[in-house]
Amino acid sequence: MLLVSELSKKIGIMNIPVNENAPVKSGSRIEINAPAGTVWEMLTDINNWSKWQKAVTETTVRGEIKEGTKFEWKAGGLSFNSEIHTVKPMLMFGWTGTTIGTSAIHNWTFEEQGNKTIVTVEESLQGLLPGLFRAYFQKNLDKGVITSLEELKAASEAV
Repeated sequence: MLLVSELSKKIGIMNIPVNENAPVKSGSRIEINAPAGTVWEMLTDINNWSKWQKAVTETTVRGEIKEGTKFEWKAGGLSFNSEIHTVKPMLMFGWTGTTIGTSAIHNWTFEEQGNKTIVTVEESLQGLLPGLFRAYFQKNLDKGVITSLEELKAASEAV
């Protein structure tokens, strides 16, 4: 079900890949009419996520954007504690996160094709709540993955 881009095969894997055995996992891709640098800047500017992601209401980054940096954010009424695990500029960006009864692995890859960028996102959810309410979490994750890609596309193309 999850997508693995050809780019990932060429440059390696995320420091923490999605959990293939997680009860809930999703992935999708989108073509964005903007260079990878523009898309990269939009996604990795965590303090400004609320400007282009409707569900995000607050973000706080604890340092510069690099592997090991922690950040907190709020979306959909929930608070998340996250840590960046992979930073390969304009190629790969990933983080882990936790909230009540749930932990997540969220990975993005970028493949520039001229002035366009193919963005692939994969996410897995594990923990007590995704295990107990699998169908509910699956439906919401599938919707969230598509929404975040569409919002990233709109924001990147508007620059």
